[in-house]
Amino acid sequence: MIGQPYDLTGKRVFVAGHRGMVGGAIVRRLADEGCEVLTAGRDTLDLKDQAAVRGWFEAERPQAVFLAAAKVGGILANDSFPADFLYDNLMIEANIIEAAHRTDCEKLLFLGSSCIYPKFAPQPIAEESLLTGPLEPTNEWYAIAKIAGIKLAQAYRKQHGRDFISAMPTNLYGPGDNYDLNSSHVVPAIIRKVDAAKRSGEPVMVWGTGTPRREFLYVDDMADACVHLMKTYSDFEHVNVGSGEDVTILELTRTIMDVLGYDGEIVHDLTKPDGTPRKLMDVSRLAALGWRARTPLAEGIAGAYEAFKAGQYREAVLTA
Repeated sequence: MIGQPYDLTGKRVFVAGHRGMVGGAIVRRLADEGCEVLTAGRDTLDLKDQAAVRGWFEAERPQAVFLAAAKVGGILANDSFPADFLYDNLMIEANIIEAAHRTDCEKLLFLGSSCIYPKFAPQPIAEESLLTGPLEPTNEWYAIAKIAGIKLAQAYRKQHGRDFISAMPTNLYGPGDNYDLNSSHVVPAIIRKVDAAKRSGEPVMVWGTGTPRREFLYVDDMADACVHLMKTYSDFEHVNVGSGEDVTILELTRTIMDVLGYDGEIVHDLTKPDGTPRKLMDVSRLAALGWRARTPLAEGIAGAYEAFKAGQYREAVLTA
Protein backbone atom coordinates (compact mmCIF):
# COMPACT_ATOMS: atom_id res chain seq x y z
CA MET A 1 0.00 0.00 0.00
CA ILE A 2 1.01 3.64 -0.29
CA GLY A 3 1.75 4.92 3.19
CA GLN A 4 1.68 8.39 4.63
CA PRO A 5 4.16 10.52 2.64
CA TYR A 6 7.60 10.49 4.26
CA ASP A 7 9.50 13.72 3.67
CA LEU A 8 13.29 13.36 3.58
CA THR A 9 13.84 17.13 3.67
CA GLY A 10 16.09 18.08 6.58
CA LYS A 11 16.40 14.47 7.78
CA ARG A 12 19.60 12.72 8.84
CA VAL A 13 19.81 9.83 6.37
CA PHE A 14 22.29 6.97 6.74
CA VAL A 15 23.34 5.18 3.55
CA ALA A 16 24.97 1.94 4.69
CA GLY A 17 27.27 0.69 1.94
CA HIS A 18 27.84 4.08 0.30
CA ARG A 19 31.02 2.91 -1.42
CA GLY A 20 29.21 0.14 -3.30
CA MET A 21 27.48 0.55 -6.65
CA VAL A 22 23.95 0.82 -5.21
CA GLY A 23 24.88 2.84 -2.14
CA GLY A 24 26.85 5.29 -4.27
CA ALA A 25 23.86 5.76 -6.57
CA ILE A 26 21.57 6.38 -3.58
CA VAL A 27 23.96 9.05 -2.28
CA ARG A 28 23.88 10.73 -5.71
CA ARG A 29 20.08 10.61 -5.77
CA LEU A 30 19.71 12.02 -2.25
CA ALA A 31 21.49 15.21 -3.34
CA ASP A 32 18.08 16.33 -4.65
CA GLU A 33 16.21 15.67 -1.39
CA GLY A 34 17.58 18.40 0.87
CA CYS A 35 18.66 15.91 3.53
CA GLU A 36 21.87 15.37 5.48
CA VAL A 37 23.53 12.19 4.20
CA LEU A 38 25.45 10.16 6.77
CA THR A 39 28.06 7.58 5.72
CA ALA A 40 30.55 5.36 7.49
CA GLY A 41 33.33 3.52 5.68
CA ARG A 42 34.87 0.23 6.74
CA ASP A 43 37.85 2.13 8.10
CA THR A 44 35.64 3.82 10.70
CA LEU A 45 32.80 1.33 11.32
CA ASP A 46 32.71 -2.47 11.08
CA LEU A 47 29.07 -3.24 10.33
CA LYS A 48 29.59 -6.83 11.55
CA ASP A 49 30.43 -5.50 15.04
CA GLN A 50 27.18 -5.19 17.00
CA ALA A 51 28.55 -2.95 19.73
CA ALA A 52 30.24 -0.64 17.23
CA VAL A 53 27.08 -0.32 15.11
CA ARG A 54 24.93 0.33 18.16
CA GLY A 55 27.36 2.97 19.40
CA TRP A 56 27.45 4.68 16.01
CA PHE A 57 23.63 4.82 15.83
CA GLU A 58 23.39 6.19 19.37
CA ALA A 59 25.89 8.91 18.50
CA GLU A 60 24.63 9.84 15.02
CA ARG A 61 20.87 9.22 15.42
CA PRO A 62 19.91 8.76 11.76
CA GLN A 63 16.21 9.30 11.11
CA ALA A 64 16.14 7.21 7.93
CA VAL A 65 18.34 4.35 6.75
CA PHE A 66 19.02 2.85 3.32
CA LEU A 67 20.54 -0.56 4.09
CA ALA A 68 22.58 -1.18 0.93
CA ALA A 69 25.63 -2.68 2.63
CA ALA A 70 26.36 -6.33 1.86
CA LYS A 71 29.07 -8.82 1.02
CA VAL A 72 28.45 -9.50 -2.66
CA GLY A 73 30.05 -11.57 -5.40
CA GLY A 74 29.44 -13.85 -8.34
CA ILE A 75 28.96 -17.61 -8.53
CA LEU A 76 32.62 -18.46 -7.92
CA ALA A 77 32.86 -16.25 -4.85
CA ASN A 78 29.61 -17.61 -3.39
CA ASP A 79 30.67 -21.19 -4.00
CA SER A 80 34.16 -20.63 -2.55
CA PHE A 81 33.18 -18.76 0.63
CA PRO A 82 29.63 -19.82 1.64
CA ALA A 83 30.18 -19.23 5.35
CA ASP A 84 31.40 -15.67 4.75
CA PHE A 85 28.46 -14.81 2.51
CA LEU A 86 25.95 -16.14 5.02
CA TYR A 87 27.57 -14.90 8.24
CA ASP A 88 28.71 -11.47 7.06
CA ASN A 89 25.36 -10.55 5.53
CA LEU A 90 23.39 -11.85 8.52
CA MET A 91 25.53 -9.76 10.87
CA ILE A 92 25.38 -6.58 8.78
CA GLU A 93 21.61 -6.57 8.41
CA ALA A 94 20.84 -7.75 11.95
CA ASN A 95 23.12 -5.16 13.55
CA ILE A 96 21.77 -2.25 11.51
CA ILE A 97 18.09 -3.18 11.84
CA GLU A 98 18.38 -3.76 15.60
CA ALA A 99 20.31 -0.51 16.10
CA ALA A 100 17.74 1.39 14.03
CA HIS A 101 15.01 0.01 16.27
CA ARG A 102 16.84 0.81 19.49
CA THR A 103 17.46 4.42 18.44
CA ASP A 104 13.88 5.00 17.24
CA CYS A 105 14.82 5.41 13.57
CA GLU A 106 11.76 6.66 11.71
CA LYS A 107 12.15 4.58 8.54
CA LEU A 108 14.45 1.92 7.08
CA LEU A 109 14.69 0.40 3.61
CA PHE A 110 16.41 -2.99 3.35
CA LEU A 111 17.79 -3.96 -0.05
CA GLY A 112 17.78 -7.59 -1.06
CA SER A 113 18.32 -9.39 -4.35
CA SER A 114 16.29 -11.25 -6.95
CA CYS A 115 18.21 -14.42 -6.03
CA ILE A 116 15.88 -14.77 -3.03
CA TYR A 117 13.35 -16.42 -5.33
CA PRO A 118 13.13 -20.14 -6.15
CA LYS A 119 15.25 -21.31 -9.05
CA PHE A 120 12.19 -22.40 -11.01
CA ALA A 121 9.77 -19.65 -9.98
CA PRO A 122 7.02 -18.85 -12.52
CA GLN A 123 7.93 -16.00 -14.88
CA PRO A 124 7.67 -13.09 -14.42
CA ILE A 125 8.56 -13.57 -10.75
CA ALA A 126 5.98 -12.08 -8.37
CA GLU A 127 6.71 -11.18 -4.76
CA GLU A 128 4.44 -14.03 -3.68
CA SER A 129 6.94 -16.56 -5.10
CA LEU A 130 9.21 -16.12 -2.07
CA LEU A 131 9.76 -19.40 -0.17
CA THR A 132 7.71 -21.48 -2.62
CA GLY A 133 10.57 -23.68 -3.86
CA PRO A 134 14.29 -24.50 -3.69
CA LEU A 135 16.87 -21.80 -4.34
CA GLU A 136 19.62 -21.74 -6.96
CA PRO A 137 22.36 -23.80 -5.21
CA THR A 138 25.27 -21.64 -6.43
CA ASN A 139 24.21 -18.59 -4.42
CA GLU A 140 21.86 -19.98 -1.79
CA TRP A 141 24.03 -18.70 1.08
CA TYR A 142 23.66 -15.10 -0.03
CA ALA A 143 19.98 -15.64 -0.83
CA ILE A 144 19.21 -17.10 2.60
CA ALA A 145 20.85 -14.11 4.27
CA LYS A 146 18.76 -11.72 2.17
CA ILE A 147 15.57 -13.65 2.92
CA ALA A 148 16.44 -13.36 6.61
CA GLY A 149 16.80 -9.59 6.15
CA ILE A 150 13.32 -9.33 4.66
CA LYS A 151 11.86 -11.36 7.50
CA LEU A 152 13.75 -9.35 10.10
CA ALA A 153 12.34 -6.09 8.75
CA GLN A 154 8.88 -7.66 8.78
CA ALA A 155 9.35 -8.93 12.33
CA TYR A 156 10.28 -5.49 13.67
CA ARG A 157 7.25 -4.04 11.88
CA LYS A 158 4.98 -6.72 13.37
CA GLN A 159 6.35 -6.74 16.93
CA HIS A 160 7.48 -3.15 17.38
CA GLY A 161 5.48 -1.21 14.79
CA ARG A 162 8.63 -0.06 13.00
CA ASP A 163 8.30 1.44 9.52
CA PHE A 164 10.86 -0.94 8.01
CA ILE A 165 10.38 -1.93 4.36
CA SER A 166 12.25 -4.06 1.81
CA ALA A 167 12.99 -3.80 -1.92
CA MET A 168 14.30 -6.55 -4.20
CA PRO A 169 16.24 -5.31 -7.25
CA THR A 170 16.81 -7.21 -10.47
CA ASN A 171 20.26 -7.39 -12.14
CA LEU A 172 21.86 -3.96 -11.72
CA TYR A 173 24.66 -2.28 -13.66
CA GLY A 174 26.25 1.15 -13.97
CA PRO A 175 28.92 3.39 -12.39
CA GLY A 176 30.80 1.71 -9.57
CA ASP A 177 30.17 -1.83 -10.86
CA ASN A 178 32.57 -4.74 -10.42
CA TYR A 179 34.55 -5.44 -13.60
CA ASP A 180 36.66 -8.35 -12.41
CA LEU A 181 36.04 -11.16 -14.93
CA ASN A 182 36.22 -13.83 -12.21
CA SER A 183 33.51 -12.31 -10.03
CA SER A 184 31.54 -9.76 -12.06
CA HIS A 185 28.00 -10.07 -13.36
CA VAL A 186 27.08 -10.30 -17.01
CA VAL A 187 26.85 -6.63 -18.11
CA PRO A 188 30.26 -5.48 -16.83
CA ALA A 189 31.82 -8.76 -17.98
CA ILE A 190 30.58 -8.27 -21.54
CA ILE A 191 31.48 -4.56 -21.56
CA ARG A 192 35.03 -5.48 -20.58
CA LYS A 193 35.21 -8.28 -23.18
CA VAL A 194 33.90 -6.04 -25.96
CA ASP A 195 36.22 -3.20 -24.95
CA ALA A 196 39.18 -5.58 -25.15
CA ALA A 197 38.00 -7.10 -28.44
CA LYS A 198 37.55 -3.66 -29.97
CA ARG A 199 41.21 -2.90 -29.32
CA SER A 200 42.52 -6.31 -30.41
CA GLY A 201 40.11 -7.08 -33.26
CA GLU A 202 39.38 -10.51 -31.75
CA PRO A 203 35.92 -12.12 -31.49
CA VAL A 204 33.66 -11.55 -28.49
CA MET A 205 33.17 -14.73 -26.46
CA VAL A 206 29.65 -15.43 -25.16
CA TRP A 207 29.07 -18.17 -22.61
CA GLY A 208 26.63 -20.87 -23.72
CA THR A 209 24.07 -20.42 -26.47
CA GLY A 210 23.20 -16.81 -25.61
CA THR A 211 19.48 -17.67 -25.51
CA PRO A 212 18.71 -17.21 -21.78
CA ARG A 213 16.67 -14.08 -21.11
CA ARG A 214 17.64 -11.66 -18.34
CA GLU A 215 16.36 -8.34 -17.01
CA PHE A 216 18.66 -5.39 -16.33
CA LEU A 217 18.20 -2.08 -14.50
CA TYR A 218 20.50 0.93 -14.52
CA VAL A 219 21.67 1.57 -10.97
CA ASP A 220 20.60 5.23 -10.91
CA ASP A 221 17.06 4.09 -11.75
CA MET A 222 17.32 1.70 -8.82
CA ALA A 223 18.37 4.54 -6.54
CA ASP A 224 15.42 6.64 -7.71
CA ALA A 225 13.07 3.71 -6.99
CA CYS A 226 14.53 3.37 -3.49
CA VAL A 227 13.92 7.03 -2.71
CA HIS A 228 10.40 6.73 -4.16
CA LEU A 229 9.64 3.75 -1.92
CA MET A 230 11.14 5.47 1.12
CA LYS A 231 8.87 8.47 0.52
CA THR A 232 5.65 6.69 -0.45
CA TYR A 233 5.55 3.03 0.64
CA SER A 234 4.82 1.55 4.05
CA ASP A 235 3.73 -2.08 4.26
CA PHE A 236 4.71 -5.59 5.35
CA GLU A 237 5.51 -7.08 1.94
CA HIS A 238 8.71 -6.48 0.00
CA VAL A 239 8.60 -4.83 -3.44
CA ASN A 240 10.32 -5.96 -6.65
CA VAL A 241 12.35 -3.31 -8.47
CA GLY A 242 13.14 -3.87 -12.14
CA SER A 243 12.70 -2.63 -15.67
CA GLY A 244 9.89 -5.06 -16.48
CA GLU A 245 11.68 -6.00 -19.72
CA ASP A 246 14.17 -8.73 -20.57
CA VAL A 247 16.57 -9.53 -23.41
CA THR A 248 18.59 -12.56 -24.43
CA ILE A 249 22.28 -12.64 -23.54
CA LEU A 250 23.03 -12.54 -27.26
CA GLU A 251 20.83 -9.44 -27.70
CA LEU A 252 22.59 -7.86 -24.73
CA THR A 253 25.98 -8.59 -26.29
CA ARG A 254 24.96 -7.05 -29.61
CA THR A 255 23.60 -3.97 -27.86
CA ILE A 256 26.87 -3.53 -25.96
CA MET A 257 28.85 -3.98 -29.19
CA ASP A 258 26.68 -1.35 -30.90
CA VAL A 259 27.15 1.12 -28.05
CA LEU A 260 30.91 0.55 -27.98
CA GLY A 261 31.14 0.75 -31.77
CA TYR A 262 32.52 -2.71 -32.48
CA ASP A 263 31.18 -4.87 -35.32
CA GLY A 264 33.41 -7.91 -34.79
CA GLU A 265 32.48 -11.58 -34.62
CA ILE A 266 30.59 -13.24 -31.77
CA VAL A 267 31.64 -16.79 -30.83
CA HIS A 268 30.01 -19.12 -28.30
CA ASP A 269 31.71 -21.17 -25.59
CA LEU A 270 29.30 -24.08 -25.48
CA THR A 271 31.24 -25.71 -22.64
CA LYS A 272 29.75 -23.05 -20.35
CA PRO A 273 26.21 -23.54 -19.02
CA ASP A 274 23.26 -21.37 -20.02
CA GLY A 275 21.70 -21.32 -16.56
CA THR A 276 18.02 -20.62 -15.99
CA PRO A 277 16.21 -20.02 -19.32
CA ARG A 278 14.50 -16.85 -18.11
CA LYS A 279 14.61 -14.53 -15.10
CA LEU A 280 12.21 -11.59 -15.15
CA MET A 281 10.68 -9.73 -12.21
CA ASP A 282 7.01 -8.87 -11.95
CA VAL A 283 7.11 -5.13 -11.22
CA SER A 284 3.36 -4.48 -11.21
CA ARG A 285 3.35 -3.70 -7.47
CA LEU A 286 5.96 -0.99 -7.97
CA ALA A 287 4.15 0.36 -11.04
CA ALA A 288 0.97 0.65 -8.97
CA LEU A 289 2.97 2.81 -6.56
CA GLY A 290 3.70 5.23 -9.40
CA TRP A 291 7.23 4.30 -10.42
CA ARG A 292 8.69 2.89 -13.65
CA ALA A 293 12.25 2.60 -14.96
CA ARG A 294 13.31 5.46 -17.24
CA THR A 295 16.72 4.50 -18.65
CA PRO A 296 16.69 2.45 -21.88
CA LEU A 297 19.23 -0.38 -22.00
CA ALA A 298 21.47 1.19 -24.66
CA GLU A 299 21.51 4.52 -22.82
CA GLY A 300 22.38 2.82 -19.53
CA ILE A 301 25.16 0.82 -21.15
CA ALA A 302 26.59 4.03 -22.60
CA GLY A 303 26.61 5.54 -19.11
CA ALA A 304 28.21 2.43 -17.64
CA TYR A 305 30.90 2.42 -20.33
CA GLU A 306 31.73 6.08 -19.78
CA ALA A 307 32.11 5.37 -16.06
CA PHE A 308 34.32 2.36 -16.85
CA LYS A 309 36.58 4.44 -19.10
CA ALA A 310 36.77 7.11 -16.39
CA GLY A 311 37.89 4.52 -13.84
CA GLN A 312 34.65 4.60 -11.86
CA TYR A 313 34.53 0.85 -11.22
CA ARG A 314 35.79 -1.85 -8.88
CA GLU A 315 37.72 -5.07 -9.40
CA ALA A 316 36.64 -7.39 -6.63
CA VAL A 317 39.30 -9.65 -5.17
CA LEU A 318 38.24 -13.25 -4.57
CA THR A 319 39.28 -13.63 -0.93
CA ALA A 320 37.61 -14.76 2.24
